[in-house]
Amino acid sequence: MTIMEMFQQSMILTLLGMAVVFVFLWIMIICIDLLGKLIHKLGLDQDAQPKPLKTEAPKSANETISPEVTAAITAAVIDYRKNERT
Repeated sequence: MTIMEMFQQSMILTLLGMAVVFVFLWIMIICIDLLGKLIHKLGLDQDAQPKPLKTEAPKSANETISPEVTAAITAAVIDYRKNERT
């Protein structure tokens, strides 16, 4: 077998392999598309339970933090700043 014959055979095998992969991917894309359409038609793409709507307004920071906690944080920041300067 000469080099040219081996080169021709390798080119044929390369093209054949690429064609097989291309056809496989094409068939797989068609199957996924058909399956997606079927799932959508049957209504299986919907959530089982809808998410509940929030009816409460978000609380502000003043409503969630007690005055005692605010005072403690303020005192800690003041003490930290005093100690950092010296």
